[in-house]
Amino acid sequence: GTRGPAVGRGGVAPRVAHTWLCPLRNLLDMDTFSKSDPGGWQGRFGRTEVIDNTLNPDFVRKFVLDYYFEEKQNLRFDVYNVDSKSWPHGAVLGAQDFLGQAFVALGEVIGSQRGRLERALTGVPGKRCGTILLLAEELSNCRDIVTMQLCANKLDKKDFFGKSDPFLVFYRSNEDGTFTICHKTEVVKNTLNPVWQPFTIPVRALCNGDYDRTVKIDVYDWDRDGSHDFIGEFATSYRELSRAQSQFTVYEVLNPRKKCKKKKYVNSGTVTLLSFSVESEFTFVDYIRGGTQLNFTVAIDFTASNGMPSQPTSLHYASPYQLSAYALALKAVGEIIQDYDSDKLFPAYGFGAKLPPDGKISHQFPLNNNADNPSCAGIEGVLESYLQSLRTVQLYGPTNFAPIINQVAGAAAQVTDGSQYHVLLIITDGVISDMLQTKEAIVTASALPMSIIIVGVGPAEFEAMEELDGDEVRVSSRGRYAERDIVQFVPFRDYVDDSGNQVLSMARLAKDVLAEIPEQLLSYMKTRDIKPRRPPPAPAR
Repeated sequence: GTRGPAVGRGGVAPRVAHTWLCPLRNLLDMDTFSKSDPGGWQGRFGRTEVIDNTLNPDFVRKFVLDYYFEEKQNLRFDVYNVDSKSWPHGAVLGAQDFLGQAFVALGEVIGSQRGRLERALTGVPGKRCGTILLLAEELSNCRDIVTMQLCANKLDKKDFFGKSDPFLVFYRSNEDGTFTICHKTEVVKNTLNPVWQPFTIPVRALCNGDYDRTVKIDVYDWDRDGSHDFIGEFATSYRELSRAQSQFTVYEVLNPRKKCKKKKYVNSGTVTLLSFSVESEFTFVDYIRGGTQLNFTVAIDFTASNGMPSQPTSLHYASPYQLSAYALALKAVGEIIQDYDSDKLFPAYGFGAKLPPDGKISHQFPLNNNADNPSCAGIEGVLESYLQSLRTVQLYGPTNFAPIINQVAGAAAQVTDGSQYHVLLIITDGVISDMLQTKEAIVTASALPMSIIIVGVGPAEFEAMEELDGDEVRVSSRGRYAERDIVQFVPFRDYVDDSGNQVLSMARLAKDVLAEIPEQLLSYMKTRDIKPRRPPPAPAR
């Protein structure tokens, strides 16, 4: 099989993820006097052994791949007929040896029932090429979960009238050299010597099972408007952290700009690892394989501040050459999450518009104009209904979030046994008009099997959204605090690639908004003491 990025780092195979067996059934018979000898799939990732004289091979070799819920990991499997076990490893097979191929996303395999996906082989014109069966299982060290506590000493003073309000941001390094946020600590107010609360994070989220992979930690001074001041950074690894559990390990916090400008610069403070422990827990994949379904709902902003959809300046403008920011964000997130929703039917709503025929303002109208069944078939169906709504409703206002959050929360409250988990994607261009009601809705929803993703499009300032994204300070309403952090917000403009590469830009956006979903699902299950169901036994092959 082949996949997009190179395998591992520096040619080293990934340490952890999922393995699979790949039985084939009813292959094309290419041999005149015997059955085909399938195997030896070529490509950048690996190939199976060759099994002689059969059209229904069961391969033994397993492949180990990194798995990221938040990424679209496309795989291709090519099947060939090999007539000799002495076939050289690097040999190139011709078209006459080709038996068929299958394209699949890794998320489809993980999200399928029992982690078992059957897919038709194609590629030989006019022929039925048989089927391939993909079976995925999780490696054991995906279950490790770390609890650690850190403190800092003599951090730089950033606030004019006080000290600093420090918090830490942890980043996991990726295969392509980029970094993804995997944890933020709480904010400790008005101190240069903070002690953060112990926190828990899965090893796979911290380093994806590669114990020597870089873990980068940034230290920030929190500001209410979201423009947090950078204090400094340091780097470590899971292995280094685990070795340090028996002793206090001190890291220097360095600010590269200060280091360049000031000759006498030493550091911007230090961070000390106070404690570090490891235990095993259930994983996101355990719940998905046990039958937990992700139910995806979309809500799109139809307020007048977006501009007339017929005008090129509008954020809703449907150019013949490229999709709008709304459509791009919807596709980026939806095409990943749909792999975990078995029926591929997605409720889709608009808010902030006047509806025909009487001009009534609505903050939760179905995009397909069917109040009894607002579900659209696949992400393409959502896009089609969205574009149709733009032609029929009048953009108006205000920007109210609470109605749609409460509607999805109502659905989430119907099934709380762990078999359903809801993800609401809100795409908006402006400032929330019903902030108090929205906070109340989020606090209520935080006790339900539900997460909220907010993508802000356009040039507006989104300080209020940062407040809803409870990474630094948990959302509260009327003295009640959110039970869990369930909101992830990103501004779309941060993901517009200067080179114009929309595919890469949207992949980065999806990665950042979806990265927290597995941990949010696990936090709900853990607080309710819901264990994953045992997947039913796979039928005999």
